[in-house]
Amino acid sequence: MQLALQIITLIGSVAMLMYGLKVMSESLQKMAGSKLSNVLGTMTTNRFTGVLTGAFITAAVQSSTATSVMTVSFVSAGILSLAQAISVIMGAHIGTTFTAWIMVLGGGSFDLRLIIYTMFVLAVALIYSKKNATLGDFLIGLSLLLLGLTTLKINATEMHLDEMPAVRNFFIATSSWGYGSYLLYLVIGAILTFSVQSSAAIMAITMTLCSSHVLPIDMGIALILGENLGTTITANVVALSASTQARRAALAHFVSNLFGVIWVLCVLRPFVGLICHLWGVAFHPGIPSDVSPDKLNAILATFHTAFNVTNTFILVWFIPLIEKLVTALLPGKPEQKEMDSQLRFISAGLMSTSELSIFQAWKELHVFSIRTHRMLNMVKDLYHENDETNFVKLFSRIEKYEEICDKMEVEIARYLNQVADGRLSDESKRDVHKMLRIASEIESVGDSNYNLSRYIMHKHQSKLEYTDYQDRNVEEMFRLVSQALELMVTSLGENNNYNISDDEFLRAENIETEINNFRDVLKSQNTIKVTDHEYDYLSGVNYMDIILECEKMGDYIINVEEAIKEKKLSRENGRFA
Repeated sequence: MQLALQIITLIGSVAMLMYGLKVMSESLQKMAGSKLSNVLGTMTTNRFTGVLTGAFITAAVQSSTATSVMTVSFVSAGILSLAQAISVIMGAHIGTTFTAWIMVLGGGSFDLRLIIYTMFVLAVALIYSKKNATLGDFLIGLSLLLLGLTTLKINATEMHLDEMPAVRNFFIATSSWGYGSYLLYLVIGAILTFSVQSSAAIMAITMTLCSSHVLPIDMGIALILGENLGTTITANVVALSASTQARRAALAHFVSNLFGVIWVLCVLRPFVGLICHLWGVAFHPGIPSDVSPDKLNAILATFHTAFNVTNTFILVWFIPLIEKLVTALLPGKPEQKEMDSQLRFISAGLMSTSELSIFQAWKELHVFSIRTHRMLNMVKDLYHENDETNFVKLFSRIEKYEEICDKMEVEIARYLNQVADGRLSDESKRDVHKMLRIASEIESVGDSNYNLSRYIMHKHQSKLEYTDYQDRNVEEMFRLVSQALELMVTSLGENNNYNISDDEFLRAENIETEINNFRDVLKSQNTIKVTDHEYDYLSGVNYMDIILECEKMGDYIINVEEAIKEKKLSRENGRFA
């Protein structure tokens, strides 16, 4: 019964650690807010800023997997080149070492429970005060993480793993195969990390086993090397359904880590001996060290940091070669474009943290708006197309785009509903509401484009002839709507931080007013023109259908601009718009 309780406590403490890390990560992102999004925009500068950016983001969100998956999606969308993505992923390897040092500082010999429970009290007070709820969430996450570590350490001590014959015999038997043992523990570390989707949890277990004097330090380090490989598997799985470039980025993640594992295995014992020497500990391969748990944990964290920093420093100079290698391993046609129906940013599912999911969704809305603008250009081409074969092909393409718009709205809405189930800041909750509204309005723009194509198809099939006066007015209405749509795309663009300036909003309103006034004038003149027999009734009806549909599209566009404007005001006022 006692053993069962200890095993359950062991599993529960690891789960507590993982959940605490997740809560802390999400809270850090809430506090970072738009600053994190601004940092993401600096990724494309050069390989060195890419490394620094990847390291910073991973340290901030406490998840190298989140950084890697996000980077893969950016490559899929063409925001990052393959070389730039590789540098960001290398930086993520450095950023993930920060977690190990948190565990070292939180899992020392000093009993942290007094501090932990004090933080719990303070966190609850902050959460209920609602003024600093995000800080309270962060303290809750940090407290759970440290409590999980403390419980893990205490439970491992009470279990006396070093006195259990079965445990000792297992590690003794599997630690006596020389480099075969290193390969075994490397594979175990990779499988466990991929299974639990948390290298931090496996790192905690590794530290516990080493500090309990049952697992030799070099075998623990082999587990850590396996963890580094295990974290690459998720990005590669996500990239299976993505573009060729995205798959190459994920493969580069694996290749860079595999290269590091190979070279460090060649010098593992001298490397580990050097790290142990720095901490004043004698290294005996395959034999558990009898030094203090604090030093053993520090040795593991030091190796983790030294390995990733050294590997990144070596590989950052060979990024072009890595790019050529993964391109050769995954050949594809450079001209090949992505299927228009494929979501570029959120097809991989939710990011590991809700705040990054919000960022991804804004980018997807920007892509959505670009597709509706492309659709309007097709409609304008259809209006001028006289060749029957080309006309039918272009109309079919517009029909396909309309179906794409319908699917995109559904997928984005489903994604946002999943995001809303997570832990979000007040600002992000407002963003979700705005984005649901924006997605619906953009889909309506797509519907209007399709309706315009149907009216043009009717004109073509009925062989209706427009006068020069009608053609000029349709052209002018197309021009105004196209201007409005371009402004909407710019407002949703990532370089504008999903904002709209007062001048831009005023310009959008002026265009909308101009569209409405132009519609009113043409509507009144149409009756006069038909009565005066300047053109026939059927031509007039079809002509006004196009004009009125353009005006409707203008309404949908200004609704998007208003939603973005409300987003900006809510940020400035710190309240719900």
